[in-house]
Amino acid sequence: MESKWLEDFVSLAETRSFSRSAELRHVTQPAFSRRIQSLEAWLGTDLIDRTSYPTRLTAAGEVFYEQAVAMLGQINNTRALLRGKRPTAQTTIDFAVPHTLSLTYMPKWLSALESGFGSINTRLIALNVHDAVMTIVEGGCDLLLCYHHPRQPVQLDASRYDMLTMGTETLRPYSRCDRNGKPDYVFPGSAKAPVPFLSYTSNAYLGRMVELMMADTKRPLHLMKHYETDMSESLKMMALEGHGVAFLPESSVLREVRNRQLARTDGPTGEWEVEMEIRLYRERPTAQRTGKALVARLWEYLVELDAQRQEKAERGERGERSKGAGGRSPRAAEKRDS
Repeated sequence: MESKWLEDFVSLAETRSFSRSAELRHVTQPAFSRRIQSLEAWLGTDLIDRTSYPTRLTAAGEVFYEQAVAMLGQINNTRALLRGKRPTAQTTIDFAVPHTLSLTYMPKWLSALESGFGSINTRLIALNVHDAVMTIVEGGCDLLLCYHHPRQPVQLDASRYDMLTMGTETLRPYSRCDRNGKPDYVFPGSAKAPVPFLSYTSNAYLGRMVELMMADTKRPLHLMKHYETDMSESLKMMALEGHGVAFLPESSVLREVRNRQLARTDGPTGEWEVEMEIRLYRERPTAQRTGKALVARLWEYLVELDAQRQEKAERGERGERSKGAGGRSPRAAEKRDS
């Protein structure tokens, strides 16, 4: 028996919907159903009444729901207790990072960080977005680096977690191109000649971003799904081999675009693209959970950098407004015009 089966069952008992729970658990509905069936087989009894709709628990399911909640609570409490007692490497910062960011953003960001802050020891835990968020919630890392979009937010309690916006990332469609930079495929395709589509799985964060973008587009896309995975790096390799079009983070294809190996399939219009924030989170220190001194020092440094960036941006905006007043300061312009 696996603890994730308990989590699956508790979710189903609360939503009473296989499709909704599968979405929340970031698995396909068939895979979710198989895990519930595996739990029932292990227990030797039915937990779900499959003769009724909407989903309803059997009498055994009602009893087991209370036990499952209690067992999960005990497991999590025990893990937190043991983690609190184990010796921690105070000189190492543990990062939870989605796979794509770990390959595209993290290495360059760390290089820039160390040039100003100094060398730091890091441990990278590469996960999908959901598991990365759960890692910081469960105390398994010091910092979480992840994507954020208003329509697909990372929902962390603002009273418990501090957040900094580190930058932005744009997701765009790319395909292999010739030496002149002409792409093999061009959007939007047609009903007679659909564009071969290299797709993310539906439970991948970037996959959901692509779905949101497609739902908002003014012109319909004519696509034929050719390949599916939850890894952007795999999609990039398929695109490089000419298998179709993939939506990829801009930072992951800079070299390939510069070398004319990949090109945008939507031209310069930006009609089929979506921008996301890159955010960094930490659990706010408390008297009970003070956290690592190194993490606190790094966070103070990043907060100061963020303040400097904002001040620089504000100065730039004031300069633009000054140019709009004919190069005069707002006060001088007001005095002259009076």
